[in-house]
Amino acid sequence: MPPLEGDARCALAIVGGGFTGLWAALLAAPDEDVILLEGDRCGWGASGRNGGFLDSSLTHGLENGESRWPGEMSRLVELGEANSDAIRATLDGRGIDAAWEENGFIDLATREHELDGLAEAAELARRYEHDVELLDRDQVRARVDSPTYLGGLLTRTGGGALVDPASLAWGLRAAALEDGVRVHEGTKVTSLRRDGADVVLDTPNGRVRADRVVLATNAFPPLVRSIGRYVIPVYDYVLVTEPLDPARRAAIGWQGREGLADSGNRFHYYRLTADDRILWGGYEAVYHWANGMRPELEESAAVFNLLAHNFFETFPQLEGLRFTHRWAGAIDTSSRFCVTFGTALGGRAVYAVGYTGLGVGATRFGAQVALDLVHGRDTELTRLELVRSRPIPFPPEPLRYAVVQATRRALIRSDERRGKRGPWLRLLDRMGAGFDS
Repeated sequence: MPPLEGDARCALAIVGGGFTGLWAALLAAPDEDVILLEGDRCGWGASGRNGGFLDSSLTHGLENGESRWPGEMSRLVELGEANSDAIRATLDGRGIDAAWEENGFIDLATREHELDGLAEAAELARRYEHDVELLDRDQVRARVDSPTYLGGLLTRTGGGALVDPASLAWGLRAAALEDGVRVHEGTKVTSLRRDGADVVLDTPNGRVRADRVVLATNAFPPLVRSIGRYVIPVYDYVLVTEPLDPARRAAIGWQGREGLADSGNRFHYYRLTADDRILWGGYEAVYHWANGMRPELEESAAVFNLLAHNFFETFPQLEGLRFTHRWAGAIDTSSRFCVTFGTALGGRAVYAVGYTGLGVGATRFGAQVALDLVHGRDTELTRLELVRSRPIPFPPEPLRYAVVQATRRALIRSDERRGKRGPWLRLLDRMGAGFDS
């Protein structure tokens, strides 16, 4: 859609054309005049570049949620599953083909100490009535064959789905346009301010006056100062292989097409695409000084080479398979690993950010909460402690960079020391803070 030219007026302005912004536009469109402003193309950022793991969790997993909001976890699990159902219903009802697959997920143990962690995760999942199964070495390798696997935890229900994230974003964009949302791509918002009863959004070639604003800016430079305290941009990297021929597919199995992830602090996530390529990402989460975000940071030969090395260690039977695509992008990381909310400009602007790499599904929930907050609605969602609480803020530079690097080194040491968490990680645990991809 064309960039904004000149001045415009609306009831609700949304900044950011990723999943949160698109869901907010679609949910608000039946009742409000909505303008969505996107600096590039809708889905261009993390929403279109992720691995497509649409997890039903709103809290970055059960363990993280229980450690922070134990009194409302049962309801948060129900809300997360209802949120996933609503996403699927929207896709079906609006004819959005996002390559939805409900094949289950397997968390994998590649070190002996990780087997105990999987057993604990299975016990916790069963408490919430999720259908899970612990797999021993032979059982997991019968599903997906890698010499590195020692065991796995198969989650059949309560996990969510796999999707094509770019197709999902573009489908939501098309639906929002059908519902009358005015979408302006290539329109970067340079400032946000109050002017009497209005909120004014300045752009290079015009401005928008709105009654209210939802900020869905992900990891990008924030328009309000408080977002910068709670969110840092962390780069994640992905490789995609050429399509597997029948012989190579037979060599690894994977007939169930489950989504896979390692269990270590530094972990890979991987899955099959619709045309039988392997998408392989994660492991390194890279933070650059002073919240650095530049196109050249998406190219890191060292990281891509490490990803390729680890891929062929996992699947030596695929030696010689070519990688045809690679990309990187910034994740909006928060210290509590899941979405956080806040207000600015006297409550006329609300933000939902900080999904920390698990936002494909949770963004719809984040959008609904943001709309409730920006309209001052007292709802079950706005009363949640998850919504009312804030994460531990990141310190300013230069301490910010030092803390992130110290945490990264501590996580690597923990993996090397059979999962033992050293003094630094134990301190962060007590503070309720962390750093993750």
